[in-house]
Amino acid sequence: MNRSKSEQLFRRAQELIPGGVNSPVRAFRSVGGNPPFIARGEGSHIFDADGNEYIDYVGSWGPLLLGHRHPAILAALEQALTVGTSFGAPTEQEVEMAAAICEAVPSIEMVRLVNSGTEATMAAIRVARGFTGRDLIIKFEGCYHGHVDSLLVKAGSGLATLGIADTQGVPQAFCDTTVALPYNDAEAVETAFRQHSGRIAAVIVEPVVGNMGCVQPLPGYLEALREITARHGALLIFDEVMTGFRVAFGGAQQRYGIRPDLTTLGKVIGGGLPVGAYGGRRDIMSKVAPAGPIYQAGTLSGNPLAVAAGLAMLRYLKAHPEIYTQLEARATVLCAAVPEGITLNRVGSMFTFFFTGGPVTDYESAKRSDTARFGRFFQAMLERGIYLAPSQFEAAFLSAAHTEEDLRRTVEAAREAFSA
Repeated sequence: MNRSKSEQLFRRAQELIPGGVNSPVRAFRSVGGNPPFIARGEGSHIFDADGNEYIDYVGSWGPLLLGHRHPAILAALEQALTVGTSFGAPTEQEVEMAAAICEAVPSIEMVRLVNSGTEATMAAIRVARGFTGRDLIIKFEGCYHGHVDSLLVKAGSGLATLGIADTQGVPQAFCDTTVALPYNDAEAVETAFRQHSGRIAAVIVEPVVGNMGCVQPLPGYLEALREITARHGALLIFDEVMTGFRVAFGGAQQRYGIRPDLTTLGKVIGGGLPVGAYGGRRDIMSKVAPAGPIYQAGTLSGNPLAVAAGLAMLRYLKAHPEIYTQLEARATVLCAAVPEGITLNRVGSMFTFFFTGGPVTDYESAKRSDTARFGRFFQAMLERGIYLAPSQFEAAFLSAAHTEEDLRRTVEAAREAFSA
């Protein structure tokens, strides 16, 4: 493929933007080469600045469950633009958005809209600390909850991709408030609660991990987290920024039948625009200002454009539940192309090819993957017009816009790439 214009844009970007990108994993550092600069998207396809066309399995890192430029979302945005872009004041659609979220996710009785997934998780742990009067948070190695200072301890996503263990710029005192444990190890959680008796405010977890690649919970693991936290008076926070409305309409908590105390959301609920939310039990959320003493605010929270797009997305998904059945079926077809010697992890329309022969159940097993081999596979797929996440440690996403022809072309490309 000719990518001369993308190369020119990337050279200029590196002079103006750190690393030439506005989020680290976009830089292609772990897979070699430089990123194509995307000019537009349509359905399941994206087109770069040089006119090259790709079948897209990144989907803006998960939000585009319906694909690019879905008519229902475009219509909602066009209508929103006729009344204004931002007010910094309450609107009727914010209430409708809150109602739609509470109806879809039974554990959420009250919800607060924010501007990003990072902001949602930052607020959720503050609320957990304020509600319990405790300071410590348990997180899991390889789980990424945004670039919140205290949650960057042994985080996945871009840190795993770039080989950064713990970022500079975070005071040790912040790290000391976080206990990082192996994912899928309930006994480690029991031990931590014994060692820090009466000090742990909450356990925050990606119920299906997407930030060390897609890693599903082992049978009984989420149930154990629910029981342990309840027994010790701590809160259970599900970070469903990635899985919310993605692995099921009601998120991973619906898929696995677990009711957390707090939930963070993002991505899909914005319909492709920047948005986040956190919510949960009424008695907990009633402590958030101005109703209570735990302060959190945001000038652009409930932005009319993001709310309009998100509300259109949620309403469309509610009206078309068959989308989830379709996604399961097509993901099964797509993932059937994986040969022996490569581990496939998939939950719903999220999946990862791990270039390792053994099962991947936690961060340590994910790190055993052959990242150099993944890089060669990634480049082979890109040259064949298949756009995957440029990291072994990220999930890929199927959308309702992917056609059977897209799947056929992808499977054919994958077989060629694997054999090469």
